[in-house]
Amino acid sequence: MEIGVDRSLCEANAVCVGFAPDIFDLDDDEELVIRSGPVPDDQVERVSDAIKGCPKNALFTTG
Repeated sequence: MEIGVDRSLCEANAVCVGFAPDIFDLDDDEELVIRSGPVPDDQVERVSDAIKGCPKNALFTTG
């Protein structure tokens, strides 16, 4: 599983960071940063919860 973000929808409110801080972060400009590469197996459930919990539906899986 890999993750994508629709930047036109993302408000960088950090809900995803709360679910999966090892995968998501906000940079100094308050832009969402997603760890590159496939999601580690031990983080899949957290990332799935983050995708479901995104208030703007800006996150999605890619492949």
